[in-house]
Amino acid sequence: MSAKQPNVIIFHTDQQRHDSTGIHGNPLGLTLHFDRLARQFSHIENSFSCQPVCGPARSCLQTGQYATVTGLWKNGLGMRTDVVTLADCFNAAGYQSAYIGKWHLAPYDQTNGHGPVPEKYRGRYQYWLSANSLESVSDSYQTVVYDGANRPVYLPGYRVDALTDAAIRYIVEHQHSPFFLFLGHLEPHQQNNLGDFPPPDGYRELYTARWIPPDLAALPHCRTGIEQMDPAFVPLTAGSSHQHLGGYWGMVRRLDEAFGRMIDALKSLHLDKSTIILFTSDHGCHFQTRNREHKNSCHESSIRVPTLFAGPGFENGGSLPQLVSTVDLPPTLLDAAGLPIPATMQGRSLMPLVRRQAVSWPEEVFMQISESEGGRAVRTRRWKYGVKTGEEKWWDRPFARSYTETYLYDLVHDPYELTNLINKESHQQVREVMRQRLLRRMAEVGEPRPEIALATPYPQAQLRPPSEQEAQQ
Repeated sequence: MSAKQPNVIIFHTDQQRHDSTGIHGNPLGLTLHFDRLARQFSHIENSFSCQPVCGPARSCLQTGQYATVTGLWKNGLGMRTDVVTLADCFNAAGYQSAYIGKWHLAPYDQTNGHGPVPEKYRGRYQYWLSANSLESVSDSYQTVVYDGANRPVYLPGYRVDALTDAAIRYIVEHQHSPFFLFLGHLEPHQQNNLGDFPPPDGYRELYTARWIPPDLAALPHCRTGIEQMDPAFVPLTAGSSHQHLGGYWGMVRRLDEAFGRMIDALKSLHLDKSTIILFTSDHGCHFQTRNREHKNSCHESSIRVPTLFAGPGFENGGSLPQLVSTVDLPPTLLDAAGLPIPATMQGRSLMPLVRRQAVSWPEEVFMQISESEGGRAVRTRRWKYGVKTGEEKWWDRPFARSYTETYLYDLVHDPYELTNLINKESHQQVREVMRQRLLRRMAEVGEPRPEIALATPYPQAQLRPPSEQEAQQ
């Protein structure tokens, strides 16, 4: 191990929308530390979850593989124990590896879906202070995690602070040896047993009845006319944003304050210039406006997340406009640390982009979804195209044999995805281009080629058909 090898920290949040950050337009001043580092180092402007639900997304981040490869394509299954994880890579390079916080990668039948995680399901992390389903064994002011011997450990303070304090203690104790630390927060995920988003005391009042993201403001009132034409149309609901946004914004602010405290700790220990930091989230939150969950859809509010890299190698990265997937983040960390990237990883390192090197980068990101529906989607800079299966017991299989075209959005003219164009006769050319993109990406990640039933087109004389060039965007 070279003395010049950097430490590596992942600061991971749960269910955080990209527009909770100031750099993405939030006007409430919630993320001063995130915004500062995003401007100073490398901001991933277009960062997307490739599986917008907790366990599957985490398996993708641990392995650089898609969820259908990790074995954890829906919550509760457990990540395969033979996959190569980030901990494996850093352990092999002589790092000390540590996991603190929410895990959610062990099979529910081994943990009862809750706390202690048997060692074989821990991804080979050396230091362990975690719970499989942190929201099931702890509350906002009662944090319970389990150590390497699966003994309960009670941490004081608001849960974000409790876990961050534990991470800072680990950093202090391991400051003289290269370490890889994954800090997995639960916030701003809802507390399931309460059906609420509990922030620190006093924070909800600061943000209740304040700014509402445009998609959440529009959705209760949005009707596109398709409900008269399509009997399968599910009316959009008001969701829970008006009830929960105050608490959600308060949780985001406290996360950013904790992030700032960790950065301050690194600076005081003279580790700030020798530590690579990744800040990201597993998925976003649409507050039950797209389905009965808070995520589990491929809409922007569910898949687009805040992401930055800071530290050595990322000083002049700026804002990267390319479309980036969760699976691209692990190889980027390894590449930045000077470590080999396993051939098993399906993502690509961002380092050539950070270094402004000429490189061919994919024009789309690919999403799998296997809980609220069995679906697949592909997104380019302009278009988003999704399909859904109607097969019986689709939830019992990682793949489906057949899908039906379900939605097409023009993200340039409809960034909040309020008008579904999938049935518009004028957009048949776009649909075909996007269908081929989707089939190609499914094959690339190892999925069997399915049948995709075409949506029934309805004439729409008022819409100009996109040009061939626009269809390719």
